[in-house]
Amino acid sequence: MALTERLAARRALLGGDNESPAAVPALRMVPERPATEPAAQSPLRITAEADLSAARAEIHSLLVDQHANDLDISDREGVRQKVSAVTEDYVRRRALKVSQRELRILVDGVFDEVCGLGPLQPLIDDPEISEIMINHPRQVFIERHGRLIRSEITFEGDRQLKQIIDRIVASIGRRVDESSPMCDARLRDGSRVNVVIPPLALEGPCMTIRKFSREKLGPGDLMRLGAASEQMLDYLGAAVRTKLNVLVSGGTSSGKTTLLNVLSGFIPDQERVITVEDAAELQLRQAHVIRMESRPPNVEGVGAVEIRDLVRNALRMRPDRIIVGECRGGEALDMLQAMNTGHEGSMSTVHANNPADAISRLETMVLMAGTDLPSRAIIKQIAAAVDVIVQTQRVRGGARKIVRISEVCGLNDGEVELRDLFEYRQTGVDDEDRAVGHHTATGIPSHRMEHFRARGANLTEALFVPTGGA
Repeated sequence: MALTERLAARRALLGGDNESPAAVPALRMVPERPATEPAAQSPLRITAEADLSAARAEIHSLLVDQHANDLDISDREGVRQKVSAVTEDYVRRRALKVSQRELRILVDGVFDEVCGLGPLQPLIDDPEISEIMINHPRQVFIERHGRLIRSEITFEGDRQLKQIIDRIVASIGRRVDESSPMCDARLRDGSRVNVVIPPLALEGPCMTIRKFSREKLGPGDLMRLGAASEQMLDYLGAAVRTKLNVLVSGGTSSGKTTLLNVLSGFIPDQERVITVEDAAELQLRQAHVIRMESRPPNVEGVGAVEIRDLVRNALRMRPDRIIVGECRGGEALDMLQAMNTGHEGSMSTVHANNPADAISRLETMVLMAGTDLPSRAIIKQIAAAVDVIVQTQRVRGGARKIVRISEVCGLNDGEVELRDLFEYRQTGVDDEDRAVGHHTATGIPSHRMEHFRARGANLTEALFVPTGGA
């Protein structure tokens, strides 16, 4: 079937042919649908249809042929004007009768191929989507409000998806190929990207994008979202301002980095902060911040710069605080040594299910550094370095919450002693299968009340009195 006939058949399926010739000269146009049209008829579904995909590919090829020497992707408005002109010329020359909506989809699709991420761009632009999971070119899932939903977006094939992946990783000087088929990267807005390609990914390239909110969250946002209580945030604010060392613990996608961003907001503006990450995603608000990012080896297998190298170098840069985005290996030893050698108020995250597991994970990671330290010496160093452990978790229904705040109170019979100050108590689930509960103090006061008073933090023991649920 010809492209014109396929477009006409799909227009009939979508409903109506009310035409308005004034929209684009020499074209018969259908008025745009109202903004309240059902989501099932959104551009997300239509851009994946074979007819518009074929037209978009032809227009993209024409654009490259006609403007190869004057296409400046940094001039987004100029690119859009060129895309619109080439698209309208393409439609005229083929005498296609397309709707305003279809023309807009074509223009947006080609523009996204040039300046954006192709079919992914609408998902990237949707503020309600928090995660994008591409299992293979024909299967894409999204997380919206904590729920996993299959998207109607698909890719034309492995080649189109691989082109988008290459564009993402190349933008930060990384690569992914058969010799290095896994890669961590980030988008320009700081969203985290993980890529796996064949031969490791059996059904084609796969990619996971964890988006960050365009608006930087603050303590008030955590309270509004039910992620923490006012008492928790009062305590954590005092802990950060008075330079206690804080470790944020939690599982995958439990909100560790988001919480670390919020906690960094309590750091005084005059302090010099150095961040060290695998893929830079922290968004600190202070003016005096140095951000450093690790680097993988080049094609010859040399030139890698590990997190450990960056942490050790950060110690020579006169930091007031060091923030390691995530401890995964031997850098834990360097981080602990930094915390124990005058760099108070440092912070990091670790994957663990509870505060006690976080201590065990730290011990294991220190051993990964190749040190000959005995276990007792490592435990002693952890107890001296870490002051507060904040546990995050995705509860039933997908909401992310602080579920426990514990203080490290030194050693007791060779084991790290933890004191739980605050917790989230789940009391059930609602009709939509979401967790129901409340945050409360445990009734145990802080082990560091003298520290807070000496540093000018106005905390009272009333902060640690348990509260009932609503």
